[in-house]
Amino acid sequence: MTLLEKLKGRGPSVSAPPWQDNGKPSAGLLSQAMLRSFRGGVHPPEEKITADKPIRRFPFPQKLILPLSQHTGAPSKPIVRVNQEVVRGEPIAEAGGFVSVPIHAPATGRIADIGLARTPNGEMTPAIFLEAYPGASQDVLYGVEVDIESMTPDELITAVQATGVVGLGGAAFPTHVKMKVPEGKQVDTIIINGCECEPYLTTDHRVMLEQWQSLLDGCRIIQRAMGAERIMIGIEENKPDAIEALRAHLPPDRPITVEPVATKYPQGAEKVLIKVLLDREVPSGGLPLDVGVGVFNVATVAQIGELLPRQQGLIERVVTVTGPGVKKPGNYMMALGTPLQFVLNHLGLHEKTVEVILGGPMMGAAVQSLESPVTKGITGVVVLTEKEVASREKPVYPCIHCSRCVEVCPVHLNPSELGLLARKGYYELMADEYHLMDCFECGSCAYVCPSNIPLVQYFRVAKAINREKKAQQ
Repeated sequence: MTLLEKLKGRGPSVSAPPWQDNGKPSAGLLSQAMLRSFRGGVHPPEEKITADKPIRRFPFPQKLILPLSQHTGAPSKPIVRVNQEVVRGEPIAEAGGFVSVPIHAPATGRIADIGLARTPNGEMTPAIFLEAYPGASQDVLYGVEVDIESMTPDELITAVQATGVVGLGGAAFPTHVKMKVPEGKQVDTIIINGCECEPYLTTDHRVMLEQWQSLLDGCRIIQRAMGAERIMIGIEENKPDAIEALRAHLPPDRPITVEPVATKYPQGAEKVLIKVLLDREVPSGGLPLDVGVGVFNVATVAQIGELLPRQQGLIERVVTVTGPGVKKPGNYMMALGTPLQFVLNHLGLHEKTVEVILGGPMMGAAVQSLESPVTKGITGVVVLTEKEVASREKPVYPCIHCSRCVEVCPVHLNPSELGLLARKGYYELMADEYHLMDCFECGSCAYVCPSNIPLVQYFRVAKAINREKKAQQ
């Protein structure tokens, strides 16, 4: 069963505008109609049940599991040995190259082992096992104050890499790499992505409300490093408290604005948000830098603002644990490496819990092993019961050429035709002539498909096979 089927059949029709209820305009009609948006997309039920729950500190487990590949790029390299004592915040693995970041100890304790750990999909990956000392205060004992204003752009980028910060919106791409503007290119605008359009997740929402000072500090650092003229913070209009909170604290002497946008999935995709806010279209196969833009997630920027001035490392993050299957849903500040089993045992599960998803239900992945830990890229843990999980025996029917997938695709592809090519194994043709790589796997096409065709899964398989062929060549 596809993950997207879990939301099918719930809430309003995806073909209806978000301001309509059974055909009758709601009070938000005018504001929705006037807000900027994009062609396509869907309106799954939001399920933001933790939006009003403040961030709370999560307890430390006895053993933390720290995979060396928590980010896109080369794995980190251990710089500690078994039985070595470390303090909270101390580097325990160095970057494996430019497209890589270090790892820091999330707790004061002892290196129990360096070996293999279970990943969420059940496979094994190299990791450092840290045994936390139960009597330790777990204060951050590593770091030193630095003068941000005296640092050059290159020094700032190097310092960001030293923090170990990666994209905390889920992609986990090393942030310092995105900040490095190549020769011949120029960035005039930085977009801070606060849309958080995935159902259930409220991590970014709470960060904007509670960590606004760190967010604004991070904006200043990134702007200095990239030489941008202005910063735009894009937030979906279903977060009015976050919009008001940030606007109330914007520095009057800096070119930073808060830009409300319509509530629609996948509004938070970087190429979509660039089009919505700036009316610039990233070319096929291109990057935001190609149109003079840098895009960063709000939680990522807040961590830069928090950690870089003290030269500290990323050792924890806010995670939304939610869904009908968990007894104590909320937004929790968790130490990286906390095992999922420990998280769920502490918060409690209802009897008919049957599935755990990392991330949101539209783009997240079902967990195969609860032995896997919380890592840098995990935004949320969604726990579902039998009631939310559709039957796994749901049949897949032939495409009826209804064109609904074409209508909702935010990057103007033809998912129907791509799906037919995928079933016939024309993977290279999909990439060469039908722009497969422009698909960022939002799942909107599979969400609306009346034939239950797992289109996004077909595209993931096609991409994986093409990558493997290129690697062999």
